[in-house]
Amino acid sequence: MHPREALRPAIREAAASIIFIHNHPTGDPTPSSDDIAITKRLVESSKIVGIKVLDHIIIGDNRHFSFSEENLL
Repeated sequence: MHPREALRPAIREAAASIIFIHNHPTGDPTPSSDDIAITKRLVESSKIVGIKVLDHIIIGDNRHFSFSEENLL
């Protein structure tokens, strides 16, 4: 995923903030190294356009991982 695709709807709607959410089909919501890298890119890109990233949540089997709860934003 490229930040421009992820941020396009938020920019179009003049959003002040955004929460990213995706699922892991394996059921394990532990973030991969790619998840961590894209989250960092999304946060950096969002700052440039003035949109605050409130969280990035990964959903698994009846569990979730929140970058915000883990102080990773």
